[in-house]
Amino acid sequence: MHSPAADLSVAEIIDELALYLRPPGLGIHAVSTGRDVVLRNAQTYLGQNWDPATPWKQQIEAQLTALRNLPDTSPRVAMLALPSDTGCGIVRGASWGPAAIRKHLKHAPVADFGDVFTVPQLLADDMHSPAQLARTQDALYPQVEVSRRRTLPVSPVSCTARVYQLLLAGCPGIRPLLLGGDHTVTWPALTTLLAAATNCDDIGIVHFDAHTDLLPHRLGINICFATWAYHINEQLGRGNRMVQIGIRASGYPCEHWEQTLGVRQIWADVARELGPEKLADTISQHLQQHNLRRVYVTHDIDGTDAYWASACGTPEPAGLSPAMVFAILDRLAADGIEVFGADVVELAPGLSLDPQASQRTCATATAYTLASLNLLQGADSPTALARELMAPIGLDFATGPTS
Repeated sequence: MHSPAADLSVAEIIDELALYLRPPGLGIHAVSTGRDVVLRNAQTYLGQNWDPATPWKQQIEAQLTALRNLPDTSPRVAMLALPSDTGCGIVRGASWGPAAIRKHLKHAPVADFGDVFTVPQLLADDMHSPAQLARTQDALYPQVEVSRRRTLPVSPVSCTARVYQLLLAGCPGIRPLLLGGDHTVTWPALTTLLAAATNCDDIGIVHFDAHTDLLPHRLGINICFATWAYHINEQLGRGNRMVQIGIRASGYPCEHWEQTLGVRQIWADVARELGPEKLADTISQHLQQHNLRRVYVTHDIDGTDAYWASACGTPEPAGLSPAMVFAILDRLAADGIEVFGADVVELAPGLSLDPQASQRTCATATAYTLASLNLLQGADSPTALARELMAPIGLDFATGPTS
């Protein structure tokens, strides 16, 4: 068992973060094939002053120090990525989502701690034998003394949970945005944020998705893309604190989930009947009714209609429009809701055979990323910049067809 993050010095936190994090795009292991492309993309994103030969630890230290030195009145917002799709269940490809979003962003809009390094054959440490864990620890951490090496996580879920623990200890109050990856990645991020909160009574989850993700397990797997929401809802104690918007692919009706698990769902057909403003009103009223003043926002890209979000593992027609998502995010800001963390997941740019459709999906995911970052920073109109940046490539999220 590794040392509690709270017991570590800042220097020790930085040292350990450097074990798990890589420059943006380098979380996917590339020794020869594709490595030059990944390095060029990282250079473009980080700027010409970035030297690939310089240890990423220096960037981690500089960014963590800058965040720690911000005035107490300034939100400490950071971004990182988990390029893992090991927890998906149908079609893989979401591991390339973070790279596509960063390419559309062009440069880091906030402190970017890079990628959690991912071993694509693994998911969570408790799923693997001691022998396998030891072999992977030896491969990842040869510079670490053996007795300590045996305490270090190696799987995407386990490493991400530890990274969040370290970031929270090194910079209390940090508000992270995570780029996925399949929807499994929400679990280590959110469960760690909840565990660190002194009081969760006013915390809620705003969850955009075509699917409920409310299975207690899937084929014997406890934590994956189809189960994370169940376990987070249980950790919160149910009570209608998880609001799921855009559901339309489920083996059970809305009433089943609401009555058995104590969630609040607004299915896509209802959302489309309401329209953006009335939908935002409904979400606002629910949060106020349950005194939910702090929320985590998770965007599964397939919650949005397939016209805008076809490049994912499970695109679904008749979904939300970006205008609906934007209306809800703007209302969170207008209501003074504190967004303490967020993620954007399931973008899989290579899964669409139509280049224009893939471009639309990447742009939509990028717009959600920018809007979420603005929310984390406390902006009054979090979606304004997202709309502005997408307009030059011909995307008008306020209108646009639905399938």
